[in-house]
Amino acid sequence: MAQSHLRHFADQVAKAGGPSTWRHAGVEYQRLYAWSVEHPEHFWPEVWRYCGVIAEERPGRDPWDEVVVGLDRMAPPDPSLGPRWFTGAKLNFAENLLRFVDDQEALVSWNESGRRGALTYRELSESVHAVAAALRAHGIVAGDRVAGFMPNIPETIIAMLATASLGAIWSSCSPDFGVKGVLDRFGQIGPRILFTADGYRYAGKEIDSLGRIREIVEQIPSIERLVVVPYLRNDPSLAGLRNAVMWADWITSSEVRVQSSEEARVTSHERFPFDHPLFIMYSSGTTGLPKGMVHGAGGTLIQHLKEHQLHTDLRREDRIFYYTTCGWMMWNWLVSALATGATLILYDGAPLAPKASLLWDMAASERITVFGTSAKYLAAAEKAGLEPVRTHDLGPLRAILSTGSPLAGPGFDYVYEKIKRDVCLSSISGGTDIISCFALGNPAGPVWRGELQVPGLAMAVDVFGEDGQPVRGEPGELVCRKPFPSMPVSFWNDPDGSKYRAAYFEQYPGVWRHGDWAELTEHGGMIITGRSDATLNPGGIRIGTAEIYRQVEQLPEIVESLVIGQDIGDAKERDERIVLFVRLREGLTLDDALRQRIRQQVREGASHHHVPKVIVQVADIPRTISGKITEMAVRDVVHGRPVKNTDALANPQALELYRNLPELSLGVR
Repeated sequence: MAQSHLRHFADQVAKAGGPSTWRHAGVEYQRLYAWSVEHPEHFWPEVWRYCGVIAEERPGRDPWDEVVVGLDRMAPPDPSLGPRWFTGAKLNFAENLLRFVDDQEALVSWNESGRRGALTYRELSESVHAVAAALRAHGIVAGDRVAGFMPNIPETIIAMLATASLGAIWSSCSPDFGVKGVLDRFGQIGPRILFTADGYRYAGKEIDSLGRIREIVEQIPSIERLVVVPYLRNDPSLAGLRNAVMWADWITSSEVRVQSSEEARVTSHERFPFDHPLFIMYSSGTTGLPKGMVHGAGGTLIQHLKEHQLHTDLRREDRIFYYTTCGWMMWNWLVSALATGATLILYDGAPLAPKASLLWDMAASERITVFGTSAKYLAAAEKAGLEPVRTHDLGPLRAILSTGSPLAGPGFDYVYEKIKRDVCLSSISGGTDIISCFALGNPAGPVWRGELQVPGLAMAVDVFGEDGQPVRGEPGELVCRKPFPSMPVSFWNDPDGSKYRAAYFEQYPGVWRHGDWAELTEHGGMIITGRSDATLNPGGIRIGTAEIYRQVEQLPEIVESLVIGQDIGDAKERDERIVLFVRLREGLTLDDALRQRIRQQVREGASHHHVPKVIVQVADIPRTISGKITEMAVRDVVHGRPVKNTDALANPQALELYRNLPELSLGVR
């Protein structure tokens, strides 16, 4: 990887006075990382320069006054008093993503039937400026909210970039959200414009969106205009939809003509302060009303540029795909790759239906170089018997990224044995809270089975033990000790910052507690074993749920599983026992022989402490709309507690399968 972005960036840093002499990728990454954490005020300007952030120029001086103010103010009493990055700098997020105006493909869109279309960078720029003109003609100004209830199609990206170009704030939900889930989110922020498609496709079915949109628009009075994209049919009916207009009609009715993309590009991007609001993202909402996290344009941009170029080695010639919906932060992360000039491959539909090999068919056809997915998909692909190494030409593929949940050792084995042997497999992890990652890939370094390669540059990641002190080689709370640019600039409707502080800083004042249970390894990498609020504690021994999943789901009979801790005993002698729920392949029934095999697998692969006391077969496993299993909701049901917000779940009816189960009475195995 002598010609990698990371190597060239390290050379630039050395010339600027940072650590020098790149001898060995693993060792030198650690030196570069240590410097970036120790000197963020020097690191981030080097990222700015290396990645070519476009901002308002100041002849003879930097575009900013100070790189960071308040580096020691991680958790202030008021978010406005917290750390501020690149003060005085002014930029526009959309301008940075639309820096290329040429005939290279920018967006290629697929659905379950195959390729649907493509836009060049020139066409994308023209489309964004046309939609921005329509927004401006409606009176949208900086700070207004614009929302999308859209599938993963080019129009969603166009609408977002047009919104950002005006300094308005974009927020989106996936179209598989129910009415209540959308109201819980958009109802908080009061959008003036709502974009929607008439529907979407999933697993061979066409699902209408306009019925739900009718209810949503009626209950959010701030919506002044509903813009409908014809996706399932050419001429969907707008009857009964308040203030609705078709996408094409709305753009042409603005009476604004974009004479040339280059002229519009120069004149239409107003520049705003570095921390000007860009996105409102949402927490899962499984413990109450979703929290609205406001992310700034500059922090999002510079963090994503760092992750794309230095941690993924992304370049103009790359073709990058990530399986995501518009309700997950990986959609935002993917779209930012436009700033590097890569081609984005978009997919709308189910990952394994109607044809199990569809995503690999797409990867081969589109010559994808970076393939982004989840640990869940890789496990499902393995159980479906997919072996792309035999069936598909994946010659251009050089990196596979996995996130959403921990990727266990067997997942690494599957990738290298059944997908591609000479690929960089990067298990990455972060979250909506930071719209980026704490742990990422190192394209110039080794991949260790079952580990996330490296902590992200300038992310002061640590793991705290029970006493709140750093630990190595053992699991604990994942924390970050220093500020970073992509921290939320605020929470929506949180004027005194109390929600913000409670979310991250209550347990360790002045230190970001992320909520993951993790371990730092001897290789300088990381292992994440689940959410810390879902860790198990049988006999006083804390166990991450992923430690059990990675063993159980190796068994071919098990499609997926969910594990919780069940309280047992009385007030004097309270303890917890591990309860495992399994969904089996169709036609199979859980019996004593399979229970014994499960327990043996867990005992031999983990320890006797991890062995579940109770194993129950279920027909379905509840998950959030973003696809993550919801252990806490099941735990609440098992303990007879109400689940605070079932509208955050994709399949809330599944919770009834866990209520009053006879197997969970004490004394039953």
